[in-house]
Amino acid sequence: MNDKTPTNTDIEIRVTADGSLPAYATEGSAGMDLRALLPDGPVTLAPGERALIPTGLRIELPPGFEAQVRARSGLAVKHGIGLTNGIGTIDSDYRGEIKVSLINLGQEPFTVNDGERIAQMVIARYERVRLVKVDSLEESGRGEGGFGHTGVG
Repeated sequence: MNDKTPTNTDIEIRVTADGSLPAYATEGSAGMDLRALLPDGPVTLAPGERALIPTGLRIELPPGFEAQVRARSGLAVKHGIGLTNGIGTIDSDYRGEIKVSLINLGQEPFTVNDGERIAQMVIARYERVRLVKVDSLEESGRGEGGFGHTGVG
C-alpha cells in the first residue's frame, strides 16, 4: 500500500438473492453505485413524480459511520433525475432495506429499469457532539453575512 491508497474499513452488507453488491466504478470513485431491484418490472416517473426505489441491500455500519446516498450526476444532467431529499443519510443503527427516493425534475417521463444504476453511496465518518447553550458567540470576520454576501465571481 502506498501513501496515496485510502485505508479500508470492512462494512457488512446483506444482498438479497436478486440484488447487486454496490461497486466503485473507477479506482478514484468516492461513491459506490447503487442499482435498482425491481422484480415486478420497470417504474416510470412522470415529470414531478417521486418513487421509492428498492435496492435489495441492508447494511451494518459501525458506530461513527454513515452512508450518504447521493444522486448520480449523469441522471441529473441528462434526465433531471434527483433525490427528493438531496442527500439521504443511512444511520449506523438502521438495518432496513436501502431504498432510494427518486424524483423526476425533468420534462419527460423517465423509466427506471431493474439493475439500473440509480444513485451512489458514500461511506463517511462523523462525530457526535455535545451542544452547549450560551448567551453569546465569539465575533468573526464574517459575522452574520450569508447567502451570497461575498459577491459574485
